[in-house]
Amino acid sequence: MTDDNQTKHSHDDKADRKAEIILLLGAILLLAAWAGSVAIWGIPGLYIPALILVPVVYVLMVWGSFG
Repeated sequence: MTDDNQTKHSHDDKADRKAEIILLLGAILLLAAWAGSVAIWGIPGLYIPALILVPVVYVLMVWGSFG
């Protein structure tokens, strides 16, 4: 019983770790793209993506409040 439980727990840890790595790489890619837009377009490249994300974050906050 211990071996089966330990194997299942180890598999869950690997799946969780893989999800964490994918999310971290996605966040790094998003920040790199944002930095690239600043390098290409200057100040508008900094504030326009943030301005576009305002309604997205608002919808996510409302969606998250429903539980």
